[in-house]
Amino acid sequence: MNISKQGIVHILVLSEVCKLTLRFLEWAKVLLKYTLPLILSFLFLTGCSSTPNYVAHSSKSIALASPIDLTNLPKVKNRLLSQYKDWRGTPYRYGGTSRNGVDCSAFVQNTFHSQLGYRLPRTTHTQIKAGFKIAKSDLKIGDIVFFNTGFNALHNGIYIGESKFIHASSSKGVTISNLDNQYWQKTYLTSIRVR
Repeated sequence: MNISKQGIVHILVLSEVCKLTLRFLEWAKVLLKYTLPLILSFLFLTGCSSTPNYVAHSSKSIALASPIDLTNLPKVKNRLLSQYKDWRGTPYRYGGTSRNGVDCSAFVQNTFHSQLGYRLPRTTHTQIKAGFKIAKSDLKIGDIVFFNTGFNALHNGIYIGESKFIHASSSKGVTISNLDNQYWQKTYLTSIRVR
């Protein structure tokens, strides 16, 4: 078998191209295996941290309740539990503001607006500045609790006493959770009081 120098060069070039293609495929496999889940997790966890370009609005405007005395803790708790009863199980939807789907900051905003008579900004990053910070050990009914759930991602809910808070959970919708739960202990960031 007589192979010319040019044929050998073609075979060597083809061999190198095959090696590079295999390396690229191995790299792509690693990228898909590790990077894609990280990107998807990041997008999922930033759900409450900002308002998307689209915002699903409810078909009717929610009336601002008459402001109640937030130091009247039994009345505040009664109003919060009334809101929970009406919204319980409402699915989580990033950017949602209605009973068809709501995110955490919209639920907090809506609850303060319709039940307690106070206007709050729309996002967790702006709501965290809407009151004064308090220690976790000083929590009172009606305080807003914040959690750091990922890179630049915040989650929040409203404290209802006995280490419990109501919030729009990405997995359970509007629900009641316990601050003593390991996940919420680990991600707890701060609390604010609107007074």
